[in-house]
Amino acid sequence: MENRSKNRLPAASPAGPSGLPSDVFEIAPGRLQLGPTIGVIDIGSNSVRLVVYEALTRSPTPIFNEKTLCGLGRNVQTSGRLADDAVARALASIRRFRALCTQLRVGELHILATAAVRDAKNGPDFVAACEAICGVPLQLLSGREEAAFAALGVASGMYQPNGIVGDLGGGSLELVDVRGGAIGTGVTLPLGGLALQDTSGQSVKKAERIAAKLVGKVDLLKKGRGQTFYAVGGTWRSLAKLHMAQRGYPLNVMHGYALTGKEIADFCYLVSRQPTDSISRIDVVAESRRPLLAYGALVLEAVVRAARIERVVISVTGVREGLLYSLLPPEEQAADPLIAAARELCLLRSRSPRHGEELIAWTDRFMQVTHLEESAEEQRLRHAACLLADIGWRAHPDYRGEQSLNIIAHANFVGVDHPGRAYLALASFYRHEGLLDEFMSPRIRELVGVRLLDRARILGAAMRVAYLVSAAMPGALPRAPLRVEDRRLVLTLAGDLSGLAGDRLSNRLRTLGRLVGRDTELRVIP
Repeated sequence: MENRSKNRLPAASPAGPSGLPSDVFEIAPGRLQLGPTIGVIDIGSNSVRLVVYEALTRSPTPIFNEKTLCGLGRNVQTSGRLADDAVARALASIRRFRALCTQLRVGELHILATAAVRDAKNGPDFVAACEAICGVPLQLLSGREEAAFAALGVASGMYQPNGIVGDLGGGSLELVDVRGGAIGTGVTLPLGGLALQDTSGQSVKKAERIAAKLVGKVDLLKKGRGQTFYAVGGTWRSLAKLHMAQRGYPLNVMHGYALTGKEIADFCYLVSRQPTDSISRIDVVAESRRPLLAYGALVLEAVVRAARIERVVISVTGVREGLLYSLLPPEEQAADPLIAAARELCLLRSRSPRHGEELIAWTDRFMQVTHLEESAEEQRLRHAACLLADIGWRAHPDYRGEQSLNIIAHANFVGVDHPGRAYLALASFYRHEGLLDEFMSPRIRELVGVRLLDRARILGAAMRVAYLVSAAMPGALPRAPLRVEDRRLVLTLAGDLSGLAGDRLSNRLRTLGRLVGRDTELRVIP
């Protein structure tokens, strides 16, 4: 890890009612105490954004996020300078962000700047002004560094990514290949929305020719056939949001949204060739994003067609998250981000975090004795589902299933695709509601295949047995394993656990047995 002392901010603890630091009076139970908060000011060619994270972790949780569209990259390609009005807006935003960092007790602050600042003649003056306001150094990223951080961001947010990362900003497009945690050498093209608008004279047809010419020269894309393309950047997220709205997609989560290459290329073709205001459901895209939508669409279309991309996946993790990922020690980088996030939510919301870990081991044993086949991906999803199984216990009993489903389906998780999200949500729903689907929207089931739906039902049924034995407390499940004897699924309750036997538990055990094709026995040993 690099020496980050230069990015430390002075402590700020306003006095409380008795003169003591106010932190003494507020230790929020809903916050994890994992280290100092960490802030990133990301100065892009179109927007300037502050994101403050709860702590530096494998799955960092934002506690504050604000952006201003300043348009620093406007006309930089033709004038060579950052416009005075854009600089004034950006510096005003940065002053506010620095004040917010004090208010948020940010312990460590990083400032990043990208294409517009590095390409402008007055970029050094702007950098000096930013550093004077914030009191910490600004890191001016080269094109290759920007590409590397974008790829690391995808590596931090996608589970074992394998393909090409594209990060479209206002000033540039970065392309780089990623193979798990291994990052290739990046390529930078002046195809950001503002840059392309500038060099094309605001002609979409001319912009299309420019994009096709530049993209066609990239060797990395010539090797892209059949690969996955990870799309990073606000304009591409807006395109995905528009596509989701037009198709009535059942899950309002951007990260991990996936389309075939042909599907997204055809969609981008339509978006870039008609008046923006005439596009169906354009209302879901912020007005400030609409002027660059066509440029972003034609660039994505050019990339997908040139590389003959098989699949496009939207990533909400990019340069900022890549920076945080680079600050982690190797052992934390290697951790599974989904499991890390599920453990944090289990710690914050379940009745017993240790019980969640015991439930993992108990279902591991169940899968082993019943000889149910399970891929490595299915196993990690099951483990995450066990950690999340009890997060809805504070809800009204009549709504625990529905609320758990909604929380999990829309949680701030990374490292999981949309079918995986649906599986996690469904397993928790079945754990609370039983195997009845009548109170659940059928659309969520459309996201999972037949196999994952079946596994969610089996896991939900197994957890319904486990919670009648454990009452969500640790210590019981390790002493009440499921076994298979003479093709019967046997649950043994011995000693002080024998009093837990009853018709309700027997019925749930029989339901689980039917799902895995086994007769059952509830064995009681006083």
